[in-house]
Amino acid sequence: MKRILLILSMFVVLYSCNKNDDENLDLVTVATPEFVSKTEFRKMVDIVPPRPVKQAGKIYAYNDYIFVNDVNKGVHIIDNSNPESPKAIKYITIPGNEDISIKDNYLYADSATDLVVFNISNINDITQVERLENVFEIYNYRIPEEAFATDYSDFNWDTDIIIDWKLEQKPREDVEPNILIDRGVMFNDAVLASAAESNVGTGGSLARFQIKDDYLYTVGSYSMAIFNIKNLGSPILENTQYAGWNIETMFEADDYLYLGSTNGMYIYDLNNPAEPAYVSEFVHWEGCDPVVVDGDYAYLTLRGGNACGQIESVLEVIDIHDKSNPTLAKRYTLENPYGLGIKSNMLYVCDGTAGLKLFNRNTPVDLDLVRTIGDIQATDVIPLQDKLIMIGDNTLYQYSYLENNISFLSAFTLN
Repeated sequence: MKRILLILSMFVVLYSCNKNDDENLDLVTVATPEFVSKTEFRKMVDIVPPRPVKQAGKIYAYNDYIFVNDVNKGVHIIDNSNPESPKAIKYITIPGNEDISIKDNYLYADSATDLVVFNISNINDITQVERLENVFEIYNYRIPEEAFATDYSDFNWDTDIIIDWKLEQKPREDVEPNILIDRGVMFNDAVLASAAESNVGTGGSLARFQIKDDYLYTVGSYSMAIFNIKNLGSPILENTQYAGWNIETMFEADDYLYLGSTNGMYIYDLNNPAEPAYVSEFVHWEGCDPVVVDGDYAYLTLRGGNACGQIESVLEVIDIHDKSNPTLAKRYTLENPYGLGIKSNMLYVCDGTAGLKLFNRNTPVDLDLVRTIGDIQATDVIPLQDKLIMIGDNTLYQYSYLENNISFLSAFTLN
């Protein structure tokens, strides 16, 4: 009964938030799932030649390769051995995919409710070696931000899997009671009840997968799934636990996990790697919220003007030297922020349509905006050791480092 009341209360809160957007609108955007049976869905994984990106999502770097998520559809593999002239070489069809992580040539990818494992030791002969079924929240269907409502009337949660969304404009008064006014959160009851020489890839701040030693940590909207990957080709779901409210991103630093949610940042310690322990939560107003950490400070971007809840967009600097009591140190106004990254004294912030912004960290708290690359759209960024990679508007950008600046290397159009 408590569980039912919790779910109903979530819907009530989310419904009231959406009603405040604009009661005078005559039309609203309704997202209707496009789906297949679970049996058909699990036969759809394939390795094919490169193809255009439909909607670029997150990026991931491993050795001389860059992996680009095609939202809910699969992963594009880019040969980046020459950063000035990258080349698309493979595409892995993975319906329902948003995130990947790689360790020692084993690629782990979500596929809606499942975890799929690939051996990529021979990039020209990639093979699927494992699939763990029903290990993730049913939630892992990320609803488009522009959707005001979702219509699941023809969808069977027991037998079907969502592979895409159809967006339609409908009169507000025609939105029937069976269309849930929410942000796409549904629950799967079953889920809610090495070595120093290892080669692990690098994701951006929008990632929900993190590898630490012999464990793969994954986070959904409300739960964290922990996989033991000591046997890389045969991961074991070791634990699933409640993670927090509306979790969107995860960042690992110094044996702690930092979970970015729409209303704050959760901190978990990894003293027991199989059971991350809750330490504290930093609460802010609602906003889409990736986070990165460097030393005693965390940097969060909050994007307003969308389904996440607020109008204002900011960069927050959080003092985390006392992990049990994180506090706001400073706040900077932004326009449309998404991902961010740190290298040395520089903080790189993807400010959406306002471009890529470069901040010099005079101190961890006092930031100076030294440059804005404003003729691009910036969504996610990864500061690698020898270059900066960024994605936005289906284009992969790369830059070399200068002192307190960067220099353009290439722009690779993905569509």
